[in-house]
Amino acid sequence: MKKILVIGSTGQIGSELTVELRKRYGGSNVVAGYIPGARPQGEMAESGPSATVDITNEQQVAEAVSRYGVDTIYNLAALLSAVAEAKPLLAWTIGIGGLFNVLEVAREMQCAVFTPSSIGAFGPGAPKVKTPQDTVRNPLTMYGVTKVTGELLSDYYHRKYGVDTRSVRFPGLISYVAPPGGGTTDYAVDIFYAAVRGEKFSCPIAAGTFMDMMYMPDGIEAAIKIMEADPARLKHRNAFNVTAMSFDPEIIYDRIRKHVPAFEMEYRVDPLRQGIADSWPDSLDDTCAREEWDWSPRYDLDAMAQDMLEKLRIKLNG
Repeated sequence: MKKILVIGSTGQIGSELTVELRKRYGGSNVVAGYIPGARPQGEMAESGPSATVDITNEQQVAEAVSRYGVDTIYNLAALLSAVAEAKPLLAWTIGIGGLFNVLEVAREMQCAVFTPSSIGAFGPGAPKVKTPQDTVRNPLTMYGVTKVTGELLSDYYHRKYGVDTRSVRFPGLISYVAPPGGGTTDYAVDIFYAAVRGEKFSCPIAAGTFMDMMYMPDGIEAAIKIMEADPARLKHRNAFNVTAMSFDPEIIYDRIRKHVPAFEMEYRVDPLRQGIADSWPDSLDDTCAREEWDWSPRYDLDAMAQDMLEKLRIKLNG
């Protein structure tokens, strides 16, 4: 049975990934790593062990791995795109300095490591439509720089030290559980909250701006499935393109209005987020993930929109 440490367990991905991992592997086998001020609450606090793990403190990472006999680390600590632009040094310290700490502990203690990358790893030099698995990565943001560096560093530790590193390039992740954390694609979460609350939505991204997106249940499945994949099949490791849908604000607005006809939207474009979005791909080609570890999303745009609205109505009005 795996023994797993989730670093960043109370964040947007970690809050759902930790719970799902405990369902699959048993509560006692999944440790919720958190930073001071972000202690697990509710189901996460009650369903398994937790430990203070500041990724910038290698000793804390090592102590948690040793204490709980961890063999797999999910490293989710990061600043998201817009926040990273405001705090580039902190983004590097957490994203790369922290990753170095995790990889060193993994090398010494024989752990596998998952560190998510992102569509932000690509820049204007990459093909915009169906961006291939292997192409130029020249991001214009500190967030993207840390993601490309993280991919290369993880591959380096696999080649040189045999550390079992694996990753996916997440598109925008849409969830009703945890609030957004400062990402460029967060509008695709905020728009659902506005619809359910009966509010007019001010969209920070311009019409016609396409970005890849994914419903969080599919994102969680991708993170788990890549770590369960047969290593003999993997030609790539860090990191696989994965996607489920691509849309612009007008398309998702139209889908929501099918369920909430009175919903209204206006545009108040945020230059920072728009500039980031314009440098990213419109869509990704995830053929390699499908061929090497049988990746396949469950939710398309219509299924996601319906489920998001249903779940948010329960959450906000229950």
